Amino acid sequence: MRIGELAERAGTTPRTLRYYESLGLLPPADRAGNGYRSYGEEHLRMLEQIRTLQEYGFGLEETRPFVECLRAGHPAGDTCAASLAVYRSKLAEIDAWTARLTAVRAEVAAQLLRAEREAGAEAGADAEPLCELTAVLAEAGRPDEGTPPQ
Repeated sequence: MRIGELAERAGTTPRTLRYYESLGLLPPADRAGNGYRSYGEEHLRMLEQIRTLQEYGFGLEETRPFVECLRAGHPAGDTCAASLAVYRSKLAEIDAWTARLTAVRAEVAAQLLRAEREAGAEAGADAEPLCELTAVLAEAGRPDEGTPPQ
């Protein structure tokens, strides 16, 4: 198939395919004398692998071991040792992001609670909570804690 058909079937553009080719991720199976690129079904599988990984947050260079695994004839791009190493690395990265976001969330919740207490003190003791988080903490009997109940 030619580049336009491959792009259409993969839901992308010929320009994107040329870019992947320039990176060495998607070399054509053949190039005719007139310069037309020729692709096979295996190229569609490689593109699907790249796009799926990108949807999960993998960078293009991180997709290279998966594409190379497919190019080597494996039925799936994630069955090679290099692909598994990239999975492990990405999982560690996601775990670090998750830990950081959890810590930031706790800090923001504590700041919100402190700010609402100060705003409530200024408004008077009978003031309604200014946000749902404060109401949840008050209902749980935890008005002095800065993080929501688990």
